[in-house]
Amino acid sequence: MKNRTEEHRERLEAHVFVCTNDRDSEYTSCGQVGAEETASAVKDWLRERDAFWTAVSVSETSCLGLCSEDGTAISIQPRNTWYSDVTPETVSELLESEFGPNAERVGDDG
Repeated sequence: MKNRTEEHRERLEAHVFVCTNDRDSEYTSCGQVGAEETASAVKDWLRERDAFWTAVSVSETSCLGLCSEDGTAISIQPRNTWYSDVTPETVSELLESEFGPNAERVGDDG
């Protein structure tokens, strides 16, 4: 086992968690409303700005507790910001508001 905490902290400024939970239930889950496409849109937006895996990591996660039939749940840490109803079409607006149009505010507190 190798502890890489300090190495990771030095390069990583934020972590975007995208709920991709898909469950068989009477209630809608993020996985049923385009979560995979939303996660791809987040990664693409960051890649286009050279921020993916350099300053911002992205993880697909299980339920964040904000499921909605109108879109996917996203949390950005350590900013402690939480969003619901995110669609691939709204990813750009969300990430621009958090990180700036060119990801120039990645290291800021938002």
